[in-house]
Amino acid sequence: MRARRLAARWLIPVEGPPIERAALLVGADGRVDSVGADLDVPSPPGIPAENFGEAVILPGMINTHTHLELTGFAGQVEESDFAAWIRRLRKLKATRTPAEYLDAARRGLQACYARGVTTVADTGDSGATIQALAEADGSGVAFQEVFGPHPLQADESLARLRHSVERAGRWAVNRVRLGVSPHAPYTVSGALFSAVARWASSEGFPLAVHVAESAAEYELLTAGSGPFAEAWRARGIPLSGMVGRTPVEWLADHGVLSDQTLCIHTVQAGPSDIQLLAEAGAAVAHCPLSNRSHRHGAAPLSSLLDAGIRVGLGTDSEVSVGCLDLLSEARAAGGLATLGADELIELCTLGGAQALNMEAETGSLRKGKWADCAVVRLPEQGPTRAPAEHILDSSPADVLLTCLAGKDVYRAT
Repeated sequence: MRARRLAARWLIPVEGPPIERAALLVGADGRVDSVGADLDVPSPPGIPAENFGEAVILPGMINTHTHLELTGFAGQVEESDFAAWIRRLRKLKATRTPAEYLDAARRGLQACYARGVTTVADTGDSGATIQALAEADGSGVAFQEVFGPHPLQADESLARLRHSVERAGRWAVNRVRLGVSPHAPYTVSGALFSAVARWASSEGFPLAVHVAESAAEYELLTAGSGPFAEAWRARGIPLSGMVGRTPVEWLADHGVLSDQTLCIHTVQAGPSDIQLLAEAGAAVAHCPLSNRSHRHGAAPLSSLLDAGIRVGLGTDSEVSVGCLDLLSEARAAGGLATLGADELIELCTLGGAQALNMEAETGSLRKGKWADCAVVRLPEQGPTRAPAEHILDSSPADVLLTCLAGKDVYRAT
């Protein structure tokens, strides 16, 4: 039984203004039964109740891009060149056993819970994260990665993907979904992109792809030059037929873009690319700290939002950012676009839910939605500014409680 009542000085429902001296009533089904002023929310007899005092209750945050299987690799890949960084990471990944990947994914998921995140959209090729999510009765999408830059690999790569998805399918239970991820334009041929897109559409799988992330990727596609192009030539991978298109245009050419597509990073995107994304209804996972760490540049966040594109925030992996802190990403995003604290909190919550097509179930505290929430401590001197501003200034140590469908998944000790 998950019925419970939570109260605090403030509650941010997101779909509505902040509520002072507020409460949240969770039904036995794990969904929001009532939300509002403390005096207006029922207190049924026998229902456990907690009042957190000087704190803020907000919807559980949604991390739209993680690599939880890479947890524990922070600080172990130091190459500054992005292509060299990827090669080093691939070698490092090869040292892990399946059991170690699963342990890493479990630890990564707990790190997300400890920072107020309740739903993740994860990409990986080990299959560990979907198992970790299912074991935790969690919420999220696990995108199974597929690679294959040579066109002649397409059939074999698709067959491997289908096999991996079939094996992972047993973990796609309750609120855990399975998706597919043709990794990126510099690791996937046009033939494989088309094949995966067709198959994903026929099976109803959402699709995620790293796209327009780096200058090296942009050079590969637009000019057939740069470190990725050199690596392809060294491996005998043909460049013919792909040069002269932007990464986003390349995806559009191969039927990858749709309202079920999550475009990860999308840094090297101009006005025509943004128009293509908007017309297709694709969403974007914005990872400002990873983009900064790799010196990729700043994604055109304002332009993406102005075009009506669904945007959520993601942390990427510990290898890129060191710490899976979504509020740090929100603060970084605030430096790239003229967004107020309320808008940045929305990017962390309802915006992420919309990007993953989950807004009917989570992302805000509204009657009928899952009771996914976090409780964050206010300063000891009490609130002096709007609650969203205090949330943005908080640290992971200020998270007191994280609940998924009304059940504790993290509690500060």
